[in-house]
Amino acid sequence: MSAEHSDNFHHVRDFPFFELPGGMKIELPDVLGFQITKFMVLQVVAAVTVFLIFRGLSKRIGNGEAVKGRFWNFWEMLALFVRDEVVRPTIGDGHHDHDDDHDHDSAASHSEVPHGGHFADQYLPFIWSCFFYILICNLLGAIPFLGSATASINVTGSLALCSFAATCTYGVRAMGVGGFFGNLIPDTGLTGFGGLVLSVMMFLIEGMGFLIKHSILALRLFGNIMGGHTALGVMLAFIAQSVQLGNGLWGVVTVGSVAGQVGIGLLELLVAVLQAYVFSFLATIFIASSIHKH
Repeated sequence: MSAEHSDNFHHVRDFPFFELPGGMKIELPDVLGFQITKFMVLQVVAAVTVFLIFRGLSKRIGNGEAVKGRFWNFWEMLALFVRDEVVRPTIGDGHHDHDDDHDHDSAASHSEVPHGGHFADQYLPFIWSCFFYILICNLLGAIPFLGSATASINVTGSLALCSFAATCTYGVRAMGVGGFFGNLIPDTGLTGFGGLVLSVMMFLIEGMGFLIKHSILALRLFGNIMGGHTALGVMLAFIAQSVQLGNGLWGVVTVGSVAGQVGIGLLELLVAVLQAYVFSFLATIFIASSIHKH
């Protein structure tokens, strides 16, 4: 593809400006030697959007009001879906893997659950934050001339790092430091020096797998969002290429490319929700594996 067609991919790259129709650019400022970029602005927009939506929703629920209207019911429906179909079933009630002599750390974990609440609800704020923040970031990419911050490996890597930190924090809080790291060593059934060597090897393997699983969170989200945007850019490039060739197929290629844009655009809306769900579901699985003995 020629260099002049690379502009079709601007919406998946981070720039210190927003490019508008007609080639007009809105330059972003340099603050104290730190360059503000497009994706930074979009991340702030996503965070503020999530805050405003759920501040309004929580105020209504906190005041005892019934949630009314399609807008508020839509967001409550998503929140309840994540709670009832992802977090609670995956993490469980916190009792199934503890013996009668469960330790102090486990008891402390149970004491944090509000009266009448579910054990898994203490992990909901983090999972909800991941889901809705990623969802809004993804959906912003459907707006022309903006873009998805989650199409940057730096953004998805930071999200995966947050998930890694949360998994370690919740695991240590529930199991203790020794219990958390001991949980990475499967029971080999061997004793003596051979058992020790095998346990060390298994710990290294499991520890590496623990890191790789969280790295895949970043790569999976980045690849799916970046891939969809790239496909849109390639279809737009077909139109420009057909004009350059001058073979009389410009009209056919344009109609086909526009139809493909509409189809993939609708598919990207589904992908935006699906990838937010997948990231949150996998993060929940990792948290569940760190707080339960296995």
